[in-house]
Amino acid sequence: MLFGDTIRSVPLLLIALAVGGVLTSAFKKVRENWKIHKLGGRAKSVPCRQFLFGLDIVARAFVAYKANKNMELWKSWFKVAGSHTIEANIIGMRAILTEDPENIKAVLASQFHDYGKGEPFRRDWKPFLGDSIFTTDGQLWHASRQLIRPQFIKNRVSDLDIFERNVSHMLEYIPGDGATVDISDLFYRFALDTATDFLLGHSVDSLGSPQVEFARAFDDIQKHMSIKSRVGPLSWIFPERKYKRDLKVLNSFVEPYVEQTLEMRPEELKSRNEKSYNFLHALAEFTRDKQMLRDQIVAVLLAARETTAVTLSWTLYELARHPELVQKLREEILERLGPGGKPTYTDLKVMKYSQRVINETLRLYPAVVVPFNVRMSLKDTNLPRGGGPDGLDPVGMPKHTIFAYSTLTMQRREDLFGPDVEKFDPDRWERWAPKSWQYIPFNGGPRICVGQEFALTEMLYVLVRIFQRFGAVESRQTEEQYQSCNIVISPGTGVPVSFKPARFPEPEITTR
Repeated sequence: MLFGDTIRSVPLLLIALAVGGVLTSAFKKVRENWKIHKLGGRAKSVPCRQFLFGLDIVARAFVAYKANKNMELWKSWFKVAGSHTIEANIIGMRAILTEDPENIKAVLASQFHDYGKGEPFRRDWKPFLGDSIFTTDGQLWHASRQLIRPQFIKNRVSDLDIFERNVSHMLEYIPGDGATVDISDLFYRFALDTATDFLLGHSVDSLGSPQVEFARAFDDIQKHMSIKSRVGPLSWIFPERKYKRDLKVLNSFVEPYVEQTLEMRPEELKSRNEKSYNFLHALAEFTRDKQMLRDQIVAVLLAARETTAVTLSWTLYELARHPELVQKLREEILERLGPGGKPTYTDLKVMKYSQRVINETLRLYPAVVVPFNVRMSLKDTNLPRGGGPDGLDPVGMPKHTIFAYSTLTMQRREDLFGPDVEKFDPDRWERWAPKSWQYIPFNGGPRICVGQEFALTEMLYVLVRIFQRFGAVESRQTEEQYQSCNIVISPGTGVPVSFKPARFPEPEITTR
């Protein structure tokens, strides 16, 4: 009898549990709504089907990624919602997406301590970037930044020998007979060689040996993390066996340099740095923590290589399509330096048109993390605007709300940059200047890129040396170009071009 009663009570128990679950979920939702509206309000929603719990948003994002239509999707979300700040809910996780400079300013600067990378981001990226400047918050982040920032002071950046050494090597691989070359591939190899030369005191010479296993593993790790960042809560479904193998290749490359450095006495490190600067040796003067050294080296290597390579690639892609801009660029270069003079730091600082070319590239193709640069609210807070019917009210941001911003779409907004926003026009920088926080290719606030000046100097140096040697560049593009979005936005078809030598005889390189 007792057993029969128990059997009959099972459906009642299941019903009670189901009702309890529904009531608990409803209570949580009411409580969340109350907190959001207490802090501000809701932003307009990304169009989705509520019964799918936001999984259709993840699916559309993944399809757009595979079709190389990321920017088009993101712009459509903002357009359909009729707002520059929108929100989505994916399996119970609320995320705010924005292209509004005021909200970006709040998170990166004026409300800096309210937001951070957050523990989920740190956990996901730790196997690759460790506890580095890119993954940490609070005291850990501050310690990383204090360790790295002195390595990018002016006298380090203005020493251009490392650029000259690696640019000269790269120029050997650019044919001057009109043959087609993928200049993007060369830029990636050049940037890796320069970065390892600067960081480790030893170039991997990927220009001379393109099939460097470390370079391949480094690229594949980035692809894996790019996909993982797009699928959010579903990232666990992607296998990680290859990713872990690639991490072993990365670590087996970096760690011997760290171990060799730690075997040196502090006096020896200081003496070596005085003779020939080495980023790793300089860091080791301040910390003997093997893991910290490894993490900072990998993080800076990622930033140094990717930013330089993609920006130069897009620059040459655009210049190859605009011969009149190349002519104007060369006029400035030759007027200042002649056909063979090595540029100094001062030279690069006064070459305004060259700077405008780089600025315009960084406007259209910002070399920052994509699809969105992500933060998380570390406490109950808000955003200045984006809430309410007209989008002018604050947006409530309870603790642990995801915040993501896109400089790619913001820097292509017609209302901020004008109707010709899609046009590559370096001259716009002569007659116009963006307002505060509308142009942030290297981010802003306390987390602004510490290597910004190093990267800009390197890009300008490369541009000058190329167009001292070559008089023209011609596009050999046979496929429609697209934006390949992994950790950075790169030209999906590469950048096939041909170069024509300058008309004057090639002179000896001089030091002026």
